[in-house]
Amino acid sequence: MLGNRHPYREQWFCGCEYFQHELPCDPNSLTRWRKRLGPEGLETLLATTIQAGLESGAVRPSSLERISVDTTVQPKAITHPSDAKLYLKALQALVRQAKKCSLDLRQAHTRLAKRAAVQVGRYAHARQMPRMRRELKRLKTYLGRVCRDVARKVAADEGLALRFARLPGLTERLLPQERTSKKKLYSLHAPEVVCIAKGKAHRPYEFGSKVAVAVTNREGFVLASKALEGNPYDGHTLSTTRGSSRGHDGHGARAYLRRPGLSRARLCAQGARVHRPTAAGADAHD
Repeated sequence: MLGNRHPYREQWFCGCEYFQHELPCDPNSLTRWRKRLGPEGLETLLATTIQAGLESGAVRPSSLERISVDTTVQPKAITHPSDAKLYLKALQALVRQAKKCSLDLRQAHTRLAKRAAVQVGRYAHARQMPRMRRELKRLKTYLGRVCRDVARKVAADEGLALRFARLPGLTERLLPQERTSKKKLYSLHAPEVVCIAKGKAHRPYEFGSKVAVAVTNREGFVLASKALEGNPYDGHTLSTTRGSSRGHDGHGARAYLRRPGLSRARLCAQGARVHRPTAAGADAHD
């Protein structure tokens, strides 16, 4: 898509003959097209790209035997999560869905919840933590009341229960959540988001999905890209990435460039030679 950072360069790269002020297509069209393809279609496109690279000479067949495997974070388009934001959004979503279904709630608490969320931010900024926790508890109480009221009124109607199946489930997962809880909920519209720490000084924590990538050492040609569920240990992602790359290129890599976090014993057990990067840029055998 054409962006606002370097519009001239991006339009030239896209093949435009003259500068245009309007977008060439609706940005949502790319999302719909990707969903229409599905995971199988995207894997077919990647396999076709690898085959085209082999036929054009962009990548050598011998390069497929020596690859680098690594993981990274694919950030999600979510705001920085906080308890107040999640409580308020969950309450507003429940009330909005109840209005669509013509469900008469006992009390919506939308005005009071919004005021409590604002007060949480003010007290946190002023370092008045007891008052902040009091308003946060009040906001959590409002959410619990609305969630229980919705659950009581949709229990007798299967149609309403199906329409409300997602929101009450997420709310029940959110309410008992504490600071030390495992498998936290960070976003209502993207429940699969996890908090990942990759050791970056400028960004200690990232919210998104972990992605495993396999590339050739010589050309940097992408052979596999796999989105992983949760936050698995990097060494446990090797078998999935290796199987995906083998399915795309039809070859099995025999040598891997090892990074911290990838188990040497696991690689050797699968019959692969292991190399570790040195300071000078060359590879040394383990």
